[in-house]
Amino acid sequence: MAKKEKPEVPSERFTPPTPEETGETEMPPLVINGQYIKDLSFEAPKTPGILSILQQTPPEISVNIDVQANSQGENFYEVNLSVNADAKIGEDIVYLCEVQYCGLFTLNVQQEYLEPALLIDCPTILFPYLRRVVSDLTGDAGFAPLLLNPLDFASLYQQRHPQANAQENIDYKSDEI
Repeated sequence: MAKKEKPEVPSERFTPPTPEETGETEMPPLVINGQYIKDLSFEAPKTPGILSILQQTPPEISVNIDVQANSQGENFYEVNLSVNADAKIGEDIVYLCEVQYCGLFTLNVQQEYLEPALLIDCPTILFPYLRRVVSDLTGDAGFAPLLLNPLDFASLYQQRHPQANAQENIDYKSDEI
């Protein structure tokens, strides 16, 4: 029986190839180099007692989502999408869920488009994966899966950066998420 050769795993798994290595003269504007869970925490301090209370009273759930981007080198960025969710019945904590889901991206865009790409495009790519992690985590813990509503990162960016609205003459009104 012939022995199968294992495919070679690159030593720098999360480092994008250079144009010289790929034979291309120009890199695409956005390259996903990797994604991963950076931090994960789940606490259900009142179980199993709280489970019987959940049969009669639904919890109040609070969710906060944040996006941060950090340079890791020339045109190479880590985008961190974090969610903090807590479920409570009155003052009793049902659960606390904290997840930081990150992606490594190579961005070959003009400087004026860098911040929107980091805070709109990259989180839009990462969000479905973060949503799945949170849903699986809460469901596997014995609670109803927490399904995060889709987010419009472009609207959130415009809310936080009103100068972009003024520069582009965009009149934007939004409801709270």
